[in-house]
Amino acid sequence: MATIKEYEERRRRQNRYFSESFRKKKVREIEQNVTTVSEVSKEYEVSATAVYKWLYKYSSHYKRQVRQVIEPMSDTHKIKALKEQIKELERIVGQKQIQVEFYEKMIELAEEKYAVEIKKKFGSVPSSGTGSTGKNTAGK
Repeated sequence: MATIKEYEERRRRQNRYFSESFRKKKVREIEQNVTTVSEVSKEYEVSATAVYKWLYKYSSHYKRQVRQVIEPMSDTHKIKALKEQIKELERIVGQKQIQVEFYEKMIELAEEKYAVEIKKKFGSVPSSGTGSTGKNTAGK
């Protein structure tokens, strides 16, 4: 059986009133994934049903009779993960660029030291060589 104290507590909760601006603010927070329905319900000691009624009344996203697909990972988490991936890829590209510049400098120094063209130049004429391979291809 409920005691008088519990009854008075329930009665006190039933008479509470939340302003429209407060309800709209909480709906916006829920829409932006700042908080959840259960967190609002527990924090302000209001039933989850009441919070859902606020959502249906004040939200443009949450409407009755509309099926919603909820992603397991929110967009903010996806964006954060993608930004981290971009950062890692940029770091790798930077390392590779340093390696390329190092190798180009090594080739340049080797060409100067040994007076040999190591790096192929675009549009250069191939060397003529001896002209024959030393094999007799005329008669097999």
